[in-house]
This record gives sequence, structure tokens and C-alpha cells, in this order.
Amino acid sequence: MTMALTGIVTTDLAAITRGRWVPTARYEAGNDGGIGWLPANLALTPFGGIATPNPWGSTGDLRVVADRTARYRTSATGAATPFDIVMGDIVELDGTPWRCCPRTLLRDAVAALRAETGLSLRIAVEQEFQIFGAGFPAAHPLSIAALRRADPFAPHLMAALDEAGVDPEVVLAEFGTDQFEVTCSPADPVAAADRAIAIREIVREIVGVRGWQASFAPKTAPGAVGNGVHIHFSLTDADGRPAGYDAVQPGGLSAQGAAFCAGILRHLPALTLFSAPSVTSYYRLRPQGWSASWTWLADRDREATLRICPTTTANGRDPARQHNIEYRAADATANPYVAIAALIRAGLSGLADDLPPPPVIAEHPDTLDAAACAALNLRRLPETLEDAVAAWQGDAAAYGWFAPDFAATWLSVRQAELARLADLSPDEACRLYRDLY
Repeated sequence: MTMALTGIVTTDLAAITRGRWVPTARYEAGNDGGIGWLPANLALTPFGGIATPNPWGSTGDLRVVADRTARYRTSATGAATPFDIVMGDIVELDGTPWRCCPRTLLRDAVAALRAETGLSLRIAVEQEFQIFGAGFPAAHPLSIAALRRADPFAPHLMAALDEAGVDPEVVLAEFGTDQFEVTCSPADPVAAADRAIAIREIVREIVGVRGWQASFAPKTAPGAVGNGVHIHFSLTDADGRPAGYDAVQPGGLSAQGAAFCAGILRHLPALTLFSAPSVTSYYRLRPQGWSASWTWLADRDREATLRICPTTTANGRDPARQHNIEYRAADATANPYVAIAALIRAGLSGLADDLPPPPVIAEHPDTLDAAACAALNLRRLPETLEDAVAAWQGDAAAYGWFAPDFAATWLSVRQAELARLADLSPDEACRLYRDLY
């Protein structure tokens, strides 16, 4: 005999989703007292311990309260019992939001954008992962055989994601060895981050049930193709109409869309710490790697950190409703709530300061000399986690995006990672992260 369980979960600064499970009948009866939680849980590292020093120590109590609009449940993973999680908000004992809850940080950023500009965002997240241990025969990337050799993995995955409510769009066999990508439709920022978490966990369960391993690590080997998380965003006005598009402007960017992108580019070296926060993230963020390596806005170039995505007018389609920007300097070691919150804070700063449109640059920065790069304000992204920490600490505005105790905990988790990997070679670091993520 088994009992159905529902997980009330939260995702920490190491991008590990953790929680507690309650009988489903108890959850569905409407007990909204939440589950017990500790402030120091925010400082958990991907290696299992709590990073020290941190602001919390052994004191304090919190609750994680289920957001009943954010339940992801499916019986299609192949496991003996249904996959069933509900995203939770971390609150104080009196029910007020905890200032360091990642979902609250994102919700606050969304509210600030709306309050200061009247604008909102629609976001969709693409995620890449690799499968290990399946023994798939070799196949050409993107080919029919590359997907069918794993059959019925892809149909089961899409069925599970659909049943769970993440609104999947596409699954494909990617360029890397046994690499796949899955996409879902746009949603409001909090729901988009929720979906990113649900997709990762459902993929891992479906793959694990088959005796294989799924890894979303940014690099599973130094020379391997990277696994990215691509954050697509578009601005909308108070009535839900596209606000980031202007057909006659470079890249189709409206004045507001261009200012938002300019804010991201201005703070991009610091922002990278939140979207690519691991040592191995920086093995991926290198030139000629189809990822991102410069503060670069380009039209349909997959080396650019901000890529203006293509639109089509075929069959009368409206380009304004398709127009979106892809942020490419992210991976699955990032907490998606924090990464998107930082992205919004950076973009909002560009709107608040009415920054001029950044140039849409056709040439790869690697082909330009130092003077040309300086004239275009092209800067190399941080090349190591230490560089990213320094960029964040040197950017006063970015350093103030989040509460001081959140910032201190974030730094502590990053320093714990640096200490853990200090004596590891790139090969060893990639193997470690392949198993952790």
C-alpha cells in the first residue's frame, strides 16, 4: 500500500529544489500553514553542507507556504507514484514575505517594473540537458534518428510536461552528444521560473526511472558542448500589448525595449554572477562557443549575449507579438527566480535612466580591435567566477538589487564553491557538476 505525497518546495541559491512532503489528502484539505523552514537553508551548497559564514547561524524559523496556483503534478514519469510538487513562498511566522525568498525577490522586481513604468514581461525559458548511461547509438544532431533512438523518452517527456501544466512546445535532439532541449510557452516571470524548475525535475525523474542520468550542468566535460538556459523576454504594456517592438527602429526595438536592453548591457558583468553562478559556468561562457562572452546586442546571432530573435510575416503573422530578446548567459546552476529578478532590475535601471538605444552590432567582438570595442562599449564578460564576484562587488547599483543579508548569503555560497573546487582540474570540476546537476 502506498500513500500519495505532495511536495511543498523552494529552490535555493545553489539552484537545488528542496522541500518537505505531506500526504496529498492533507494538502488538498486546504491546510495552508505551510512547512517549517530555517533561514540557514538559504546557505545550503550543492555539496550538502551550509556555507559559512552566513547571516543566519542556527537561529530562526520560517514557513514555506504553498502557492496553490503553482502545482505541477503528473502520473506520466513512469515512477511508482505521481510526481507532485507545489512551489512555495518562504514567509515569516506571521505570514509576511521573507525578504530573502527567491520567489518574493522576483515578484518584487516584477512589481517594481510595473509600478515605475507600467510595463510587464512575458518570459519563456529554453533548457538543454544531456543523458548519460543510456547507451544510445550514434546519430546526427537534429536528425529523426537522434530523437527516435531514445523512444519513447521524448513522447513520455512531453506527455508528462503537458499533464503537469508547463505548456511544452518543442523537444529536440541538440548538437551535443546525447543532448536534448525542451522549450515551453511564454508566461509571466514567476510562472516562467516555476516552469523551469518543474521541467528540470520532471526530466530528471523520467530519465532516472529508466536507469539513466540527466545532467543540466553547464559543461559536462571541458570540451563538451555546453548546456545553456536561454531566457526569452518581451515587454508588454498595461493592456498586455507588445511594448518592446518598433518596426522602423534598429533590431525592431522600441525606445522602451532598447532602454531595457541598454540597462542589461550596462550591468551585464555583475548580472552574470546571478545567471551563471558556478565555477563551471565560465567554461561555457567563452567566445566561439555559441553561448555568450561579451556585452553584445545582435540581431539573430547566437554568439551574442542579447540576441534579437527572428520574426516572420508569413501567413499574415504579426511580428510585434513574436518579437522577443534572448538572454544567453545563463545555465541551470542559477536559481531562475534570482536570475530573472536580476535581469529585470538591470533592465529597469535602463528605463529609469532613459538610456539611449545600444548599437545592434553585426561583427563578432573578437574580430574588432580594442579601440573599436571601446567605442561600441563592448566589454568581455567575466571569465571566471572570481571575476564575476568582483564585477558584482564593483557595481554599486547591482550590489544593491537585493537585501544585504541575501547578498551576504549569496557571496558565502559562491565562496564555498570556490573553496570546494580550488584543487580540482577542469575535468574533475565538470564531472562533479555533471552529477550534481
